[in-house]
Amino acid sequence: MPPPHKRHDYTTDHDVGSPSNPMGFLGQDYQKLLHESLSRNELFVDDMFPPNSSSIGRHEEVVLDYKNIKWKRPSELVSNGKPFFTVDGISRFDYKQGSKLGNCWFLAAIGALTSTDEKRSFMTKDIINQVIPADQSFSNNYAGIFHFRFWRFGKWIDVVVDDLLPTADGDVIFVHSRTSNEFWPALLEKAYAKVCGSYADLHGGFMSEALMDFTGGVHIFLFLNEAPAYLWDIMDRAAKSQTLMGCDSYKKSSNDIIGGHSYTVTGVCKVMSKENPVNLVRVLNPWGDSEWKGDWSDESSLWDTVSEEDRKWREKLDNGEFWMSMNNFTKNFKSLDICCLCPDFLDRSPGCHWKSQRNFGKWIAGTTAGGSMDNKETFWKNPQFRLRIEELSDDCTHEEGAENMQVSLIQNHEKRHRRSQKNYWIGIYIFTVRGETGKFSAEFFKDKIPVAIMNFENLRAVSGFFWLEPGEYLIVPCTKNPGETASFVLSIFSKHETHFEYIEETEEMEDDP
Repeated sequence: MPPPHKRHDYTTDHDVGSPSNPMGFLGQDYQKLLHESLSRNELFVDDMFPPNSSSIGRHEEVVLDYKNIKWKRPSELVSNGKPFFTVDGISRFDYKQGSKLGNCWFLAAIGALTSTDEKRSFMTKDIINQVIPADQSFSNNYAGIFHFRFWRFGKWIDVVVDDLLPTADGDVIFVHSRTSNEFWPALLEKAYAKVCGSYADLHGGFMSEALMDFTGGVHIFLFLNEAPAYLWDIMDRAAKSQTLMGCDSYKKSSNDIIGGHSYTVTGVCKVMSKENPVNLVRVLNPWGDSEWKGDWSDESSLWDTVSEEDRKWREKLDNGEFWMSMNNFTKNFKSLDICCLCPDFLDRSPGCHWKSQRNFGKWIAGTTAGGSMDNKETFWKNPQFRLRIEELSDDCTHEEGAENMQVSLIQNHEKRHRRSQKNYWIGIYIFTVRGETGKFSAEFFKDKIPVAIMNFENLRAVSGFFWLEPGEYLIVPCTKNPGETASFVLSIFSKHETHFEYIEETEEMEDDP
């Protein structure tokens, strides 16, 4: 029998796993556990992520003296006064990366999550409150238990942690706050480590993974040496919406930009320098130091060429954040990640709103894992989805060269430990169809040429933007090699009205050779 598929429109769905009703991770219920701890007058200890070496994990590049690690609560780590969940709110400058764990990709994503700008018309506050629930403290109803929310493979989960933190010689080993009595950064990292299996499972990764887990929205990836000329305009519109942005540097260090490092994009602005407009990008090093020293940096004399009003953008602070021109940005960074709740910002038409739909499915070895089109005998067995695109509404306009459709594919092997999860090479084919019904057989694909292909990548998620004329299409998500079993989430985002459904398999098709 074919695997079960489920359609899911997360913008209106209030079922378990939706933003308003996340499911308890590992079956744990925060409110129930909090109430039980308070009623017993005991501080919570999480037996699903216990304070021992199993939660630290092991990685060949993470060198730790496990015998010297002590798990302590924040009250034991504050010498004067009392601990706080937050001090003066949540900021991108609150935290420091631990010296033992290479998770700058996660830290850069936190920087994007917590970036705010007084000149942005929308803040990321709604996203912050979704990931970091408000009203958590070390005073009111304190029981040593906290919780955070992440989007994982199509569903929102609520993750419970105790506040026992791994320390060595009295200091928190991993992420910690720059303010000694503030603990939201360490607890957020602990919750994400729990989801990924252990702290060591956070070593090495792609920023896009955490950005997706913070939003559950649209991910756009761009190689900056191939970026369109109007990229700054896209970033400007993105910065004015609920959008998270980050970038990765080239492997080789240059101009005080650390090689092979993840950074956060925290803002964009346009200034007039001697009557010439200059597009600027603000970037944050999650380490909190080692800043760009070139044009438009903190000490650059170019700031003397702008008006007093524009000069307010400049901040002479050794905090890892700096400005640079768009030209230097594209020269010194290799890629840009944009993650948002909805890609409305891609359109200049204020009345145009992109719509989203999701389907959940499975590739199963021997039945629905047919591999790429190179596997002519089995390709047709892959799950198939029908897409009908309506005419563009009057509220939306189409710009030359602009895309009207984004397709995203996420694979999930459902293993607990992130680093033991070996991604398959995954991709997508899109074909035109005209009136045909039912699942398409091997004969249909024999001489069929796809109108769009999302090239195969061995990543957790791949996505692509396309221009598709109104009409009917067939979407086939697949692994590169046949016989590879995994769950997947197939999402579409469209500026058109669309109809998106899984094609059910018939008994006749099951018998097709």
